[in-house]
Amino acid sequence: MSQLETPLFTGLLEHAKKDPVQFHIPGHKKGAGMDPEFRAFIGENALAIDLINISPLDDLHHPKGMIKRAQELAAEAFGADYTFFSVQGTSGAIMAMVMSVAGPGDKIIVPRNVHKSVMSAIVFSGATPIFIHPEIDKELGISHGITPQAVEKALEQHPDAKGVLVINPTYFGIAGDLKKIVEIAHSYNVPVLVDEAHGVHIHFHEDLPLSAMQAGADMAATSVHKLGGSLTQSSILNVREGLVSAKHVQAILSMLTTTSTSYLLLASLDVARKQLATKGRELIDKAIRLADWTRRQINEIPYLYCVGEEILGTEATYDYDPTKLIISVKELGLTGHDVEQWLRETYHIEVELSDLYNILCIITPGDGEREASLLVEALRRLSEQFSYQAEKGVKPKVLLPDIPALALTPRDAFYAETEIVPFHESAGRIIAEFVMVYPPGIPIFIPGEIITEENLKYIETNLAAGLPVQGPEDDTLQTLRVIKEYKPIR
Repeated sequence: MSQLETPLFTGLLEHAKKDPVQFHIPGHKKGAGMDPEFRAFIGENALAIDLINISPLDDLHHPKGMIKRAQELAAEAFGADYTFFSVQGTSGAIMAMVMSVAGPGDKIIVPRNVHKSVMSAIVFSGATPIFIHPEIDKELGISHGITPQAVEKALEQHPDAKGVLVINPTYFGIAGDLKKIVEIAHSYNVPVLVDEAHGVHIHFHEDLPLSAMQAGADMAATSVHKLGGSLTQSSILNVREGLVSAKHVQAILSMLTTTSTSYLLLASLDVARKQLATKGRELIDKAIRLADWTRRQINEIPYLYCVGEEILGTEATYDYDPTKLIISVKELGLTGHDVEQWLRETYHIEVELSDLYNILCIITPGDGEREASLLVEALRRLSEQFSYQAEKGVKPKVLLPDIPALALTPRDAFYAETEIVPFHESAGRIIAEFVMVYPPGIPIFIPGEIITEENLKYIETNLAAGLPVQGPEDDTLQTLRVIKEYKPIR
């Protein structure tokens, strides 16, 4: 197979050139029936290939032609046995991955700092999560990965688990020893599922952490749109057969996928795969060099710290992705959210995420010296403007959320009879909804956990800092939905 091929994109172009008369959806009919201002902005080329699964264009649910060929090329590029395209984002791929191995009552071993989509899949499947506590970085105030020792201990206690889910790398670019984790899980005949949302590029450069397929994992949900050059919402699910069935994965993915699949998204996956496979190393090498330069410059700025390879050395920080710039701002006496807003308002710079103590910036092949220099210039000015706060010498205390006890399975809690209680009266109750800060989308509470005073305070701290706490039905967070409790009969 030639990785220079783009069977899906090329097939769409050839179809569009024939200029067929369309008596099928989408109703905008190549843009003719669309708002003219939007049509002019998007452009006729894009609208000409915004098509539907008619016979010449193949069908994502039962691919036999150009989509099948494009997925086979992607599988070869990523070292997988099968690759499935997702137009439901990586969240959809993650949900399919979990639901293809775990059903009602089944155990699945997961880190507690998983993305919301993992817990949503657990609710839908009726599986029981066996949580592994991730390693916490008390200086940065972030979670890292899980260790091989923790996985082995969990499997010793739960050898009947249907899967082990690993985040590799984390949102912040930190990776554990995935190969060792895979070896341990496979010794129990348990498949390894990888949330690779932030690692599409790592497969294509030897100086980056091992990818899921390189480490021997069984499935990996990978965001091509995040760092691989495809359109937002387009992702892939890589599968290695043996402990999992690719046909079953396809069936589950089809259940979760719209029948009106976007060919714009699918085509962008096809061309992104081509670029990664043929030019990926060169492009990623450039991004790594630019990130390293930016990191060095930031670390010369007073009161700022950009994390580098010195973070390595534990089982949970086995490797890292240098294109992720974790910038600690706590020494300035500011929250990450303060800095995010200041950069937006002062320099029109948007960051990937902010939390109480850090901002995260990502460097990709789409960045150049101009963008990196502007970030460094902005951070220098930030340090100068707020240095008076740092000189007061008050060291900020890093506040980290507890991992609450799970009293009910997430599914049982989500579908149980519930009631609404005031936020400040909810401690000790069993929560029936999600509460998270997004991004990164890691839940503070999941359905079935016992609400603690410490985590309520952590939520309040995030709210006071202006961070986006999401999930509850009451978006003001004055109330929470909890499991209804009945008074005992005496």
